[in-house]
Amino acid sequence: MSNQRQQKPTLTGQRFKTRKRDEKERFDPTHFQESIVQGLNQSGTDLEAVAKFLDSSGAKLDYRRYVETLFDILVAGGMLAPGGTLSDDMTRTEFCLFKAQEDMETMQAYAQVFNKLIRRYKYLEKGFQEEIKKLLLFLKGFTESERNKLAMLAGILLANGNLSAAILSSLFNENLVKEGVSACFAVKLFKSWFSEKDINSVSSGLRKVGMDSRLMELFPANKRSCEHFSKYFTDAGLPELSDFARNQQSIGARKELQKELEEQISRGDPLKDIILYVREEIQKNNISEQMMIGLIWASVMSSVEWNKKEELVTEQAIKLLKQYSPLLKAFTSQGLSELTLLLKIQEYCYDNIEFMKAFQKIVVLLYKADVLSEEAILKWYNDAHVAKGKSVFLEQMKKFVEWLKNAEEESESEEEEAD
Repeated sequence: MSNQRQQKPTLTGQRFKTRKRDEKERFDPTHFQESIVQGLNQSGTDLEAVAKFLDSSGAKLDYRRYVETLFDILVAGGMLAPGGTLSDDMTRTEFCLFKAQEDMETMQAYAQVFNKLIRRYKYLEKGFQEEIKKLLLFLKGFTESERNKLAMLAGILLANGNLSAAILSSLFNENLVKEGVSACFAVKLFKSWFSEKDINSVSSGLRKVGMDSRLMELFPANKRSCEHFSKYFTDAGLPELSDFARNQQSIGARKELQKELEEQISRGDPLKDIILYVREEIQKNNISEQMMIGLIWASVMSSVEWNKKEELVTEQAIKLLKQYSPLLKAFTSQGLSELTLLLKIQEYCYDNIEFMKAFQKIVVLLYKADVLSEEAILKWYNDAHVAKGKSVFLEQMKKFVEWLKNAEEESESEEEEAD
């Protein structure tokens, strides 16, 4: 019995060594690279054959472990050293993205190869994302043609949802930005994206990962202005991107303005000071009165903690709006601004259920305070309302609207009698 106990560790040790040796032979990066390069050389320029080869090889070769090696070869033809140069001591292939023709049709065909591969082996998705981010950091090590092809491929893959716009963070690298490489690459990438999809695809893709507000970072700090951005991309044939960036800057300015307004209202600053501040902001940021009345309404309604009880919240709202009606009145000089305010009130009362019964009381208060005219209220009631809570709010307003119409008819008949 004691002899058997002594032999067990020896036997286990031998098995462990054998497994380790087998594993080393199986997971050999040189062997992996040679297998991929050989398959690509045999497939040549037939991208259908390349896709089939990559599909079948995934069952025999360990893509999971050598994801970086795999994508380096498919893009650059061999393993890339830091900085973007090809390693001299490793096997290479001429059949890769960087050696392909520089045109959209060829890039679309390559995009299909990557798309099929990642769809087949879903676990490669994250590795591919990281690979592209790495390649963007290596841009200075590539030729102009190689950069163009990479930009075109990335644009197509972004448009079709095979890549996340988070990859663009690599373009904010200080050296790439300073030398103008980032902005130049972005032009090619966005042109490619726009050739596949429209501005809605671009804006939603950027917004999803918070890149919509960071595009200015493609330029050095001293050139990060809306004017410079707009001129650069308009001259490059991308006016849609210029408009998008200008709109984003405007959104940013409006958010800051609303935050400042909320603080002024919460502090109880004098109304004349708030009105003066708003007028200055309208001038400075070229904001329309309709846009501004929406911001003022949102700021006033966000400036207090609302009671959760329906019966108390109406009383609270009336008190607050009576106080701030001069502020609302100052920025409803146009009929369209009055209608905008009415729609904002409708949406607010619908979205905040405790305000559902307060709608009519708010509108009547603002009518009496000379913020809303009878014309605007009738226009809203007849055809300018939105679908949100429509039946509830129209029912609430029915008697008041009838009263308005009767008052209008009486004044008309009085005028006729006077004539």
